[in-house]
Amino acid sequence: MEIEMKNHSVLSPKESKLEKEMENYSSDEIDMEKLTTTSSKRGGLITMPFIIANEGFEKVASYGLLPNMILYLMNVYHMGLAKGNYILFLWSAATNFTPIVGAFLADSYLGRYFTISLGCITSLLGMVLLWLTAMIPQAKPSSCSPPQACKSATSAQLFFLIASFGVMSIGAGGIRSSSLAFGADQLDNKRNPNNHRVLESYFGWYYAATSLSVLIALTGIVYIQDHFGWKVGFGIPVILMFLSTLLFFLASPFYIKKETTTSLFTGFAQVITATYRNRKLVLPPLDSAGCYHHGKGSSYTVPTDKLRFLNKACIIQNPEDVTPSGVASNPWNLCTVQQVEELKTLIRVIPIWSTGIMMSINTSQSSFPLLQANTMDRHFTSSFEIPAGSFGVFMIITVAVWVVLYDRVLLPLASKIRGKPVRVSTKIRMGAGLFFTGLAMVVSAIVEHMRHKKAIEQGFLNDPQGLVNMSAMWLIPQHVVGGLAEALNAIGQIEFYYTEFPKSMSSVASSLFGLGMAVANLLASVVLSAVDKYTKGEGKESWVSSNINQGHFESYYWLLAIMSFINLLYYILCSWFYEPRADQVKKDEIEEKERELEER
Repeated sequence: MEIEMKNHSVLSPKESKLEKEMENYSSDEIDMEKLTTTSSKRGGLITMPFIIANEGFEKVASYGLLPNMILYLMNVYHMGLAKGNYILFLWSAATNFTPIVGAFLADSYLGRYFTISLGCITSLLGMVLLWLTAMIPQAKPSSCSPPQACKSATSAQLFFLIASFGVMSIGAGGIRSSSLAFGADQLDNKRNPNNHRVLESYFGWYYAATSLSVLIALTGIVYIQDHFGWKVGFGIPVILMFLSTLLFFLASPFYIKKETTTSLFTGFAQVITATYRNRKLVLPPLDSAGCYHHGKGSSYTVPTDKLRFLNKACIIQNPEDVTPSGVASNPWNLCTVQQVEELKTLIRVIPIWSTGIMMSINTSQSSFPLLQANTMDRHFTSSFEIPAGSFGVFMIITVAVWVVLYDRVLLPLASKIRGKPVRVSTKIRMGAGLFFTGLAMVVSAIVEHMRHKKAIEQGFLNDPQGLVNMSAMWLIPQHVVGGLAEALNAIGQIEFYYTEFPKSMSSVASSLFGLGMAVANLLASVVLSAVDKYTKGEGKESWVSSNINQGHFESYYWLLAIMSFINLLYYILCSWFYEPRADQVKKDEIEEKERELEER
């Protein structure tokens, strides 16, 4: 593994001796046995259980709080459905956005280890604050039961509650922004010929562990909240987050803690600033390589013709703009061609990225199926009842099953039938996912129409807690179709970003999907607020009324379905006009020729 050469203060005498040996000998002459012995003290597989367990426990704790939270806000804080969902949408948006801020801070200033450390402590503090809202009577409104009038929460009580949400979001941003990359740092050994395989295995175990964590959260934590109340239901996540923090710090002496580097986001800001400062310059011909500043060894020597106004950021005006070492004397006045092309790539991808927001809006509507399931027969067998907040498990199971079937069954079978390798492009999969997310809303609307009709017929118009004679298993199809949509579009999106972006932009590729979810949560709150405002009238409940039987959730689902299919048309248009990078086209052509040669 990699030795920390720069921090001489932490090297032992044995390590210092080894460092001198490395300076005197070529890489072929280094005693690999000594190197392995020394480097094994830091990084390596020994750190993996601590890093994976850290995020695993964090996800169990945080994801376990969300499914039933709308019930906590409505029953304990006496909020209406629309207001409660509005707060939850903002909380989810903040939780999805803070990892981007965390990634910037980790790359530019704090480093990944320190960022995760702060995230662990902050998440634990936020969960303790939320647990205290259940433990301290003065922290929440006094309990009541209909027809008794219920008092609303005071400003101080609301501030305490929302502060706990905000602190948890900040903590989640610190952990989720850096955990995956920090684990890869421990295994990033260029001297190991099997390094790529080790990293591939790590990513597989990492995502398996996090998926298992979400499953446990949606089943175990939800079950505890349903059967043991909020005090125990919020206390368990506090214990899990404490274990997460403890495990991470226990392995601190074994971690490789890499120094910070210049963030890619800083590079984008430099290009925008340099473009503005050089806006009056006349663009030279594109074939004038000497007029443009490019880094040593860069694959870019001249900028492309697309978005030409950004090319002004890399024009060399005076020889003094570049130092003898080939670096710009002021990177805020002169950028490299590579920096300009990286920003161009991001701008070109934004339209297709925006089409995925609608799917995230649909998947964020978890509170409505929860209220539906609460009024239906949830018995899976005569002795086992599925918790209302656990139906999201069927979506996760669908994603996992589809990934296995697609990779191990469908593609090999199609390749065998056609007699040559079959590959479904990311754009086709993304489009199919957008179709299925609209279809999921159609199924949701039909099922809710059936449930609502039965509730009225059985006299539950004024009783939102009344148990309708209808199986909650009817909710499974909409979760299955929604899971299929996520498996196709979400995975397709991530693969599309990694394919289209150069290697230097892998951090942006990994954060774009989370940014889309953050924007989706904000837009979902806007849509919900508008529906609640404009469908409410004198003596008439809104579509999203707190009384599910007096509202019209099916109409709300139909609205989302219509928006989804309009978004599908928008995606087709964006996909039609999208042009991949020239070097990516060349790479695809080479790979296609290689496949043809293999077939021959």
